[in-house]
Amino acid sequence: MSRVEPDVGAIELPARDAALLGPSDDESVVGRLGWAIGGFAIVIALGVLVGVLSEGVPTWTKGTGFGKVAGSIEFPVYSIIVGLAGNGLLSALHVRERPSGGFRTEFLIKTGLVLLGASINFSVIVRAAGPAVAQAVLLISSVFFATWWIGGKFGLDDRLRALLSTAASICGVSAAIAAGAVKAKKEHLAYTASLVILFSLPSIFLLPWLAGVLGLSPAVTGAWIGGNIDTTAAVTAAGTLAGEGPLQIAAIVKSTQNALLGVAAIALTVYFTFKVERTEGSPRPTARVFWNRFPKFVLGFLAASVAATIYAGAVPAEVSKAAIGVANNLRTWFLIFAFVSIGLEFNISSIKQAGWRPVAVFGSAFTVNLVVGLVLALLLWSGFTI
Repeated sequence: MSRVEPDVGAIELPARDAALLGPSDDESVVGRLGWAIGGFAIVIALGVLVGVLSEGVPTWTKGTGFGKVAGSIEFPVYSIIVGLAGNGLLSALHVRERPSGGFRTEFLIKTGLVLLGASINFSVIVRAAGPAVAQAVLLISSVFFATWWIGGKFGLDDRLRALLSTAASICGVSAAIAAGAVKAKKEHLAYTASLVILFSLPSIFLLPWLAGVLGLSPAVTGAWIGGNIDTTAAVTAAGTLAGEGPLQIAAIVKSTQNALLGVAAIALTVYFTFKVERTEGSPRPTARVFWNRFPKFVLGFLAASVAATIYAGAVPAEVSKAAIGVANNLRTWFLIFAFVSIGLEFNISSIKQAGWRPVAVFGSAFTVNLVVGLVLALLLWSGFTI
């Protein structure tokens, strides 16, 4: 899944989206579209390289010291490393921003998650709904207000506090965009998104490792990952590293949190319209606003699970298994491309521009989320079986 400046009554689009919608003064629509297509081609090429590395490294290093661990390195690790390397190369050539319109992380990860739904029996989603909703409400509320309070202590602007609080408590970049209801300045959105990625990348490897050290069950591991990591892509990467069971629960928990984006957007719209901006005659939020903010991929995730469950009950087991295998292979490729895009999109310069206070606030929020999320995962998911 941008940012600080006098308000203009609307949010400016992130650079990569603006690149697809209109030309600048010195570049045509055709030129921008060409760069976006080139950017997507870069993602595909690097994704294919990841596939080659995932298959080849264990074979190439067999019999060596590294070969002993090469077989346990999953594709998210290669994807992110290759994406960051591509990012570094494009940055060194001073062209990284030009093809960035083709780095479609959000589209790729959401398509992958819809395909993930096809491998989850709908009965698991039904049983998980209760603890997932309880965890989402409790965790979002506690982390949001803790981050809001910490941001106030650090003297941050209310709009930036809203973005950081929403990003830390719900779902990173998507939540920051949803918090556009507060008419955030473009710089705020820029380094909020960068902070989310900065903290999410190490979490991909840290949380599965900690879950193993703590001896957490698959359900608790998945709930902790799904509730704590602030981007859907990073949640999926960490869940993949932890195993298929944790991945399923992580996806359900994160999807439940994503479903609350619309609620958060409406609540922030009301607060800033009637408490912060006090604009006369401002329209009241409507059900249509909620629908526009609602992450539609959640419905696709549920529909895929329902369809696959019905299909599995209507055909022989071997036929169902083969079909789900195809869906899983497609899911893997979409996730590889999404994780490559994460690495390509990372931008440290936005964090440098923000100064130390937003970093300190987000780091504090991350710690609160980590602790509260673990406690809730243990309380709500300890007896859950996948």
